[in-house]
Amino acid sequence: MAMLPRDYVERVYAGVLGKIIGVYLGSPFEGWTYERILRELGPIHGYVNERLGRPLIVPDDDIAGTFTFLRAMADYRHDPALTPAQIGQTWLNYLIEGKTVLWWGGMGNSTEHTAYLRLKAGVAAPESGSIARNGRVVAEQIGAQIFIDGWAMLAPGDPARAADLARRAASVSHDGEAIYGAQVLAAMEALAFVERDVDALLDAALALIPPDCLIRRLIDDLRGWRARFDRWQDAFAQVQAHYGYDKYGGNCHMIPNHAVIILALLYGGHSVSEALSVANTCGWDTDCNSGNVGCLMGIKEGLAGLGLDHDWRGPVADRLYLPTADGGRTVTDALSEALRVVEMGCALADQPFDAPKGGARYHFCLPGSVQGWLADDGPAVCATRLANVMMPGQPTDERPAARCLAIRFEESQPERPARVQRETYPAYVAPGSGYGMVAGPQLYAGQRVTATLLADAANAADVEARLYVRWLGAAEQPGITTGPSSRLAPGQSAEIAWNVQTEPGALITWVGLELCTQRSATGTVYLDTVHWGGVPAAELVPARPTHSRWVKAWVSAVHQLFAAGDHPLRLVHNSGLGMALQGLREWQDYKVSAQLVPHLAQSFGIAVRVQGLRRYYALRLTLDGRAQLLRELDGTLVLAECACPWALYQSSNLALTAVGDHLWASVNGVPLFDVRDEALSSGAVGLLIEEGRLGVDWVQIAPAAEQA
Repeated sequence: MAMLPRDYVERVYAGVLGKIIGVYLGSPFEGWTYERILRELGPIHGYVNERLGRPLIVPDDDIAGTFTFLRAMADYRHDPALTPAQIGQTWLNYLIEGKTVLWWGGMGNSTEHTAYLRLKAGVAAPESGSIARNGRVVAEQIGAQIFIDGWAMLAPGDPARAADLARRAASVSHDGEAIYGAQVLAAMEALAFVERDVDALLDAALALIPPDCLIRRLIDDLRGWRARFDRWQDAFAQVQAHYGYDKYGGNCHMIPNHAVIILALLYGGHSVSEALSVANTCGWDTDCNSGNVGCLMGIKEGLAGLGLDHDWRGPVADRLYLPTADGGRTVTDALSEALRVVEMGCALADQPFDAPKGGARYHFCLPGSVQGWLADDGPAVCATRLANVMMPGQPTDERPAARCLAIRFEESQPERPARVQRETYPAYVAPGSGYGMVAGPQLYAGQRVTATLLADAANAADVEARLYVRWLGAAEQPGITTGPSSRLAPGQSAEIAWNVQTEPGALITWVGLELCTQRSATGTVYLDTVHWGGVPAAELVPARPTHSRWVKAWVSAVHQLFAAGDHPLRLVHNSGLGMALQGLREWQDYKVSAQLVPHLAQSFGIAVRVQGLRRYYALRLTLDGRAQLLRELDGTLVLAECACPWALYQSSNLALTAVGDHLWASVNGVPLFDVRDEALSSGAVGLLIEEGRLGVDWVQIAPAAEQA
């Protein structure tokens, strides 16, 4: 049994934070040259997004690809022999063509889009990314290394295993020197869990790639320049002269950017800030290079290294977006994603993984973590600050369960409460990223939210605490609804709970906690956990036409998805199978029913336990007048079928229930199928249309128990 480092969890979290910090730092000036950066921004020593009128937290391929492709390990049951072909299937499962994760630049122009088109056409990895298929220039672009960090974090202290995983993952879309560069970075990051010396990391990584490859020669040159030049700027001049963009073709070649990463590590030493400054001031693919450097430096220097001389973490507040076909996970945070990496790493090492605080959604279990919670700074609330601290009265041994979120408010009163909140659905994403955004809600009306709190013993007054949600109503107007209040005396703890309520048809965009006192007072309340789960009883498409946000709440993998006068929702798909998805991967036992009107279709239907575009159960009606219950999982398996006539322009009421390994289905109230299958245990819901147009009158979901 492999032994994981004692501080494995913390270092993975630091690596994830370093990755997203680096990407956000470099994203606003991606593609700029060194000369332009010096001229317009000067040396990069902190976030410049505000100077350039750009948002800080944006969807970005470097982040989304890293934590999406890695899901292959969990989806294929943590198999140590995971293959490139299975990782390629993961691309097809989670990517929505033209919309999510990648730069969709076209065949032969975007390396990843080229590989995706190969996969879609049935060319399995690693051939999908090979030089033989795509040519050397396309195959040796930068993507192999920008998506590689997660694989390294699955193999802490084991550079050989990390390099092997990197090879498998990178070969889906890349080949040649691009794979060697990815292996170097993965090996260095894996060894950085137990080794801080950059030269030792490089020596171990270089032993794992061919001695005569270009990546090896480049790194040897950089180490020689590091010994020769005290200033990184002089060494970078050599990089520009010998390994610049003018010598390596394509849109964003691996070689020049790999050189920048190694340069930043050699000159950054043990300073996260200095390494990030070098990587970003050099220019070229700044968000990619900075993300890789940030991840490695985060692993190597730990959480303490991320805050030594600059507040990198505060503005980010752990926030990130992962827009994929798994829309319920789009809005996420660095700690949640780190723990998913840790869970996979533990499984590979055959070691147990214990979810913090009983699996609470928000638990703040590591130093500095806020998991995307922010203080409401609107005009109707009092000044409030957040800090991750040890829970009062707990042992000071830094156990994960002992940490919490301290909410410190000033001069609270009934008409000016303190409010802290977490986004649950991105009702608005500011422009500024070239990458697509899709998302579904994480929280629905009718679900029960719980929070555990402790009032500070030094508070001068009792605190009234209540949960609340912000939402968009039927006319897209914002609203807020609060739950019942609970009074906490100084030193008192409590669990508060609320069955969430909104106006009909509202979309919940934020969940929050409101605190106030009956007289003006300053105090602190410690937020230990926030959680909700289970399947809602809800209308996912209301029976009456509603606002466009309900349409956008469906993750669209069809050519057109919109509200129409004849139906609240209309799906149009030109070729092949299209889907619209909503819900969370964690949903297990439920019934979905829908009234559907086909206007043209090869087939149409509904799906349950949807885990992407190629993992689900579905009830569909086919053009030849048959009903099928099928399982989609690396291929289509028809579990049951029978005759079931239907007609264009006429509504059909489809219902599909899943409880445990039991599936049963009906059409127009007539039971058709009752089967057992245990392959998929949880997932979201979906609507299916194959080559045509489908009207949706309503969709309903409800929890289900075993059918008698």
